[in-house]
Amino acid sequence: MQTEGFTDTDITALAALFAPGPAVILTGAGISTDSGIPDYRGAGSPPRTPMRIHEFMDDLRYRQRFWAGAAVNARRAPVIDPNAGHLAVAAFERAGRLNGVITQNVDGLHGRAGARELVELHGNGDTIRCTGCDRRWSRTEVLGWFEKLNPGFVEQHRNAAVNPDGDAEVGDVSAVQVPQCPQCTGILRPDVVYFGEFVPVPVFARAEALVESAHALIIAGSSLAVNTGIRLVHRAEKRGIPIAVINRGPTAVDARADLRIEGGTTEHLVALAAALGVRA
Repeated sequence: MQTEGFTDTDITALAALFAPGPAVILTGAGISTDSGIPDYRGAGSPPRTPMRIHEFMDDLRYRQRFWAGAAVNARRAPVIDPNAGHLAVAAFERAGRLNGVITQNVDGLHGRAGARELVELHGNGDTIRCTGCDRRWSRTEVLGWFEKLNPGFVEQHRNAAVNPDGDAEVGDVSAVQVPQCPQCTGILRPDVVYFGEFVPVPVFARAEALVESAHALIIAGSSLAVNTGIRLVHRAEKRGIPIAVINRGPTAVDARADLRIEGGTTEHLVALAAALGVRA
């Protein structure tokens, strides 16, 4: 069944999926757009060339540009906070309506909103790890190292244009010093899954376990263009549990969903909270 727009019928149908027991939710970029994070696959999204991990690992100039752009933009970027959709999801979990939260996003907003059983399929961009010894630091801490290694650089480039991915276009980076692991001098990278990489097996196993124990799968704000999400849909279909999709624009499973709602993620999740008597 596919519906368009926001209706009480949509919310009633969504709420009914929770009657047999806790569901599991899989979220994508659409839940974070209301926090000001762009959705690059949505209608009208700016073109971009996604970073591939071999470029980052093999090309020093690429890493120079990455860290320089990240440092410049971090100094001037506004703080991104969880929105009402993230808070509603956390409230569903606290109320026992969800057995956990699976997200394709790397923004960390579900965790900050209070999600407990949280599987971040593609990692978390706020964490930086060493590719040599696997130690981890916060992104803020590593960007502080960048500024110490490159005094004045951020201030000199404060008016640089912002790229679609949110980093700054800083021009010549040939003199930029790249932060290294203070323990083993290894290459530091964001702890996220880039193009050319796979979701770690233990991470996917946790997500799969949540689907296996849920009574329904709710997909919110994802076009399911990434294969990992489709694999979780296959698990839900194999079990025979209902699948609901809330998204602006088409998704890869529209024809297979038991309930398909065209519209904004946050507004529907907030209305669902009210229908279920859950306080966000």
